[in-house]
Amino acid sequence: MTRARVLTVARIVLFALVLVAVVYTIASNWSTVRHDLGRVPPSALALSSALALLGLVFTLLGWRALLADLGSPLHIAPASGVLFVGQLGKYLPGSVWTVVAQAEVAAGLGVPRARSTVVGLLSVLMSAMAGLAVGLVALPGLLSAGGGPVYLLLLVPAVAGVVVLHPRVLNRLIDRALRLVRRPGLEQPLSGRAIVVTMGFFVLAWLALGLHVWVLVRSLGGDASATLLPSVFGYALAASLGMLALLLPAGLGLREFLLGLLLVDQLPHSVVLSVVFLSRFIVTLADVAAAAVGWGYARSHRLLTPRRVS
Repeated sequence: MTRARVLTVARIVLFALVLVAVVYTIASNWSTVRHDLGRVPPSALALSSALALLGLVFTLLGWRALLADLGSPLHIAPASGVLFVGQLGKYLPGSVWTVVAQAEVAAGLGVPRARSTVVGLLSVLMSAMAGLAVGLVALPGLLSAGGGPVYLLLLVPAVAGVVVLHPRVLNRLIDRALRLVRRPGLEQPLSGRAIVVTMGFFVLAWLALGLHVWVLVRSLGGDASATLLPSVFGYALAASLGMLALLLPAGLGLREFLLGLLLVDQLPHSVVLSVVFLSRFIVTLADVAAAAVGWGYARSHRLLTPRRVS
């Protein structure tokens, strides 16, 4: 059996195990969880969903800023057709599918695949770094939950990110990576301004996504001030670490586990389960809704038809 085949099987097995664990946890506490879910008013669900969608919009703006800086400026409508359709690839084990899907759709707009691939990979990396930076505020909460030395390792990528995101360092890494895969270098280097703008949008995206959790927590009786930090900043930390777990589709299981650790001191166990369950459902629904809008645009403009763009 080839190495690629072994990795594929391992990802499928890991995904199945995580899914079974999630289903078992919810099922074994379902009677209490169902009661808590019924307490969430429609207005809170609507506001939480709107904040999740706002997070996606900020992500789109950051991704679009990178693409424009490298020579392919796109109007926000076609940009949504590329990003949001490709985003669904994260629900497959391995983050690479998101980048592959985006490159294929972007080719329909005349964007070179090498360029859109670089932007896609940079977006994943920079979004994770932004999430870790925002989530460091919640790090004391994880340390108090146990496993201090392990969680202190989160400081390493945070510090490394400051160095890697310097324009000279980042552009040199991009050039070397392209040479390794025998692809031509980028026509123009990535500017410092684009890096700052993109990171700014990604930080706003994480804050909006974190607020969607806080709205759910508040609707289930959580104290507004006590739960703000673990909800908003804890979600950024949990979800960004989930992004880095390449074998888990969309960080399934890891995100919920870490977020639960941060919330369990503030809320009853059943309420924590309800929050992480609803959060996953709302974010997934937002991804699907955004992808549907993007797919509609892409299909109407024939962006889903294969094009020969290198």
